[in-house]
Amino acid sequence: MAFGFLKKIAAILIGGGKKSPPSKGDGAKKKRRRGGHKHAKGNNSQQNVQNGRQQQQQPFKQKNQQKQKNSRPQQPDRAQRRNGHGDRRGRGPAPVSTAAGEMRPGGEFSRAEIEKFRLAHQKWDPSSFVVEPQEGKKRFHDFDLPSEVMHGVFDLGFKYCTEIQSLSLEQALSGKNIAGKAQTGSGKTAAFLVAILTRYMRSPEGRAQKGGVPRALVIAPTRELVIQICKDAHAIGKYCALKSLAIYGGMDYDRQKREVLSSPVDLLVATPGRLLDFVRSHVIDLSQVDTLVIDEADRMLDMGFIPDVRRIMSHLPPKDKRATMLYSATLDETVMRLARNWMDEPYKAEVDSPINATDTVKQVVYVIQAKDKFTVLYNHIALHPKSRTIVFCNRKSTTEDVYESLKVRGVSVEMLSGDVNQNKRLKVLDRFRDGEVCVVVATDVAGRGIDVKGLEYVVNFDFPYEAEDYVHRIGRTGRAGQTGVAISFADEFESCQIPDIEEYIKEPLKCTVIGPEDPLLKPVPARHSKLAAVDAAALAEVDAREAVGEEEKAAAAALVGANAVTGNGTPAILKTGAPKRTLPDFANACEDKKPPVDETDVYMKPVSQESKLEEWQLTPESNN
Repeated sequence: MAFGFLKKIAAILIGGGKKSPPSKGDGAKKKRRRGGHKHAKGNNSQQNVQNGRQQQQQPFKQKNQQKQKNSRPQQPDRAQRRNGHGDRRGRGPAPVSTAAGEMRPGGEFSRAEIEKFRLAHQKWDPSSFVVEPQEGKKRFHDFDLPSEVMHGVFDLGFKYCTEIQSLSLEQALSGKNIAGKAQTGSGKTAAFLVAILTRYMRSPEGRAQKGGVPRALVIAPTRELVIQICKDAHAIGKYCALKSLAIYGGMDYDRQKREVLSSPVDLLVATPGRLLDFVRSHVIDLSQVDTLVIDEADRMLDMGFIPDVRRIMSHLPPKDKRATMLYSATLDETVMRLARNWMDEPYKAEVDSPINATDTVKQVVYVIQAKDKFTVLYNHIALHPKSRTIVFCNRKSTTEDVYESLKVRGVSVEMLSGDVNQNKRLKVLDRFRDGEVCVVVATDVAGRGIDVKGLEYVVNFDFPYEAEDYVHRIGRTGRAGQTGVAISFADEFESCQIPDIEEYIKEPLKCTVIGPEDPLLKPVPARHSKLAAVDAAALAEVDAREAVGEEEKAAAAALVGANAVTGNGTPAILKTGAPKRTLPDFANACEDKKPPVDETDVYMKPVSQESKLEEWQLTPESNN
């Protein structure tokens, strides 16, 4: 190659840099390999010089570009990437767009739907929504909410406020700043949505006159959470004729832009990245935002979104010109420092619940061999074919194998992995929520943010590598006052994580050894078969082993402020040793905690030997 390269350079130098038209037929002539017969004299040598001149007309840069063009597809421009066209070059699935005529996830209602809701509200009688007062509980009736909001609350079946709702609503309705601490599923989303919708129904004059200028902004860390918040806003505020929109990355860039600009936006729910994109391109103007909500601030911190949130803050009105609400699972010093930077004198609405995320879930660990894991999974699904189940795997290849093996045996199943594009992912979750699909097999990354009401089972096909991921997985069930069952497979390869998980959740995991005669070890049918009829005896045996106990029921009820009862009608109790729960107290909950006592002087003062002996209660015999 080096010799051929030098010959080309020599030919260019001999040609003197003069351009000449290429001779006919040169492109069809084959190149001679090194070691072939010698060049002929005369016309052949003249043609060699002309070939060298042609090399001058095609610089090496163009040759390299041609090689690159042949080795990989041409990179799409920015507009194509936004709309999901072109090759992503290993950066995950390409974004896609929702079909025309179909409401996108978190999109706006059509005019026909708005009119339908308006007519339905005219026929609704508020007196039909009756909730009897109970001591120690707040009703939504106690806050004098607009009838449109109460109609949405009635449709959702809400009666009494949860603790975080009781603490938040009174302060938020008056436009005060809130730093709220509450677990997932405690109703915090409804708390700030009811407050925002109520304030805007009472002050319609504050609405912008054009699109792209939202009045309320909610920032959340994930697309799934953004879409879920917007769906909740639609459910609670569908009779309010207020416009709520969700914007997020991965799909529908142009459609989101059109919907934002088409008419005034009352409530905008956004992920930080897409929001900054629209702000920088002057699609969205945040200068008129009077209410800001930062949801799951602790996850924002963990996922590295705080720098983006700070950039968003620079486009908002000053903190004394807006109401700000921050919600987090923890209110440690780091989160509170952020809260103080973003709002003035926040009220701390803390719900110190003795209920952990795992208390509402019956945890079952099956000790089996790795080769039997799919057998146990299939038989469990076959005994519960209509139950919604999510199966977590550690590796993408395992996820694909489990999905294919279930699908060819007649199971209604879908798969979620990093290669599934956002549009398909949302459709899979919608079908899962609607009951059209009963089983979803997912990786940890793809399973984050899944919120499906009534999810009965979570199966850890593989034990997660991190204890925190275990809590996140099983937390997909047992939410919002409901219970669930989490099943994990402990095999000879992936059960070393159990001690770390037990230490993290502060309780032991009860392991059950599956014997050879267990109904879950029934042989798996051949491929391309259908699910057989449910074996009633096997179902009873498995359900008895996995039955949710009274402790889980009590924990689920306590999480939403209700009282659980046992089968014989007596009140259920929480786990042994659980602290007593106190009723919400606005004065105590909103006060800052007392600073810790400074004990520096205690350790600095000298202590006499006599006092030490007195403190340790030493005796002469103990020194021997």
